[in-house]
Amino acid sequence: MSCLSGCGDAASLRSAVGELCAEFGRVTRIDILTMAAAEKRQALCFLQLESEAQERQLMASLGAARFGNDVLVVVDLPLDRARDDYPASNWFV
Repeated sequence: MSCLSGCGDAASLRSAVGELCAEFGRVTRIDILTMAAAEKRQALCFLQLESEAQERQLMASLGAARFGNDVLVVVDLPLDRARDDYPASNWFV
């Protein structure tokens, strides 16, 4: 998933996550929460696919976890990308 950490804004991250996960099935929803703490920036990507079987395959392949009804993909973001397009905590739906 290192290809995701180079994304510079929420739109490119959403697109990259969608492309990465599409090989497992159609992505029906992606929500992105960005945050910063202790010199670290991350994006929490909550997504759903058409079926739970597809989600299980994605989780097994990417090492992702389930959070409620969503698959959670955590992306470490580079600090040099920490600009106004990634506020300390924000939802990008």
